[in-house]
Amino acid sequence: MSSVLEARGLHKIYIGGDGSELHVLKGVSLVVQPGESVAITGASGSGKSTLLHLLGGLDWPTAGEVYLDGRPLSQLADTELAEARNRKIGFIFQFHHLLRELSALENIKMPLLIRGTDRREARAQGEAMLRAVGLEERRDQKPPQLSGGELQRVAVARALVSEPVVLLADEPTGNLDNQSAERLHQLLFRLVGERRLALVVVTHNRELAARADRVLRLHDGALQPEVLAEAVHDGL
Repeated sequence: MSSVLEARGLHKIYIGGDGSELHVLKGVSLVVQPGESVAITGASGSGKSTLLHLLGGLDWPTAGEVYLDGRPLSQLADTELAEARNRKIGFIFQFHHLLRELSALENIKMPLLIRGTDRREARAQGEAMLRAVGLEERRDQKPPQLSGGELQRVAVARALVSEPVVLLADEPTGNLDNQSAERLHQLLFRLVGERRLALVVVTHNRELAARADRVLRLHDGALQPEVLAEAVHDGL
């Protein structure tokens, strides 16, 4: 089976104001297959979000390459990269980044409208995603009128409405209480399974990480396998 997302030898170096170098990633490689879920854990500041941004084409590595469906991102023109992010990659962040002045349905439709989808079709697809996340009755509510869990469900719907092949999630439940987080975990993995998406999720939440097919820890700029069974059992 060919990979849908692959990172080869990613390095990321930041240059400080005094000219010093901070090596955040040191040759990170990762292969993700269609339908596979990968959780990445690690200490704060270890480079987890940096890695996710590189995988999604939101930032560029100092060295190395990211491949999406076999195509190197560095060889895509700006318009091609923007289209790839719109059509093939879904993003979910800890903070929902919804537009406050738009309703739940309008926020979900936005990626489709950006790509030029007919408004009637965009509305139909947006309503279908609202049903999928159980928020059809909240379609006309704006972000200030929604709870934290509802906001993240809208964010999930927005990420999936374009039918991407890869879903990248950065601490998707980090801002929720335990009960809301657990409900979102169940929803997220159900939708990912139904759509056979490749999922890469960065998280400190061990219950969320334990749901993934593989768990990797980012430490000292490198990825290594991590076993969470005992930690989850002990409630850590």
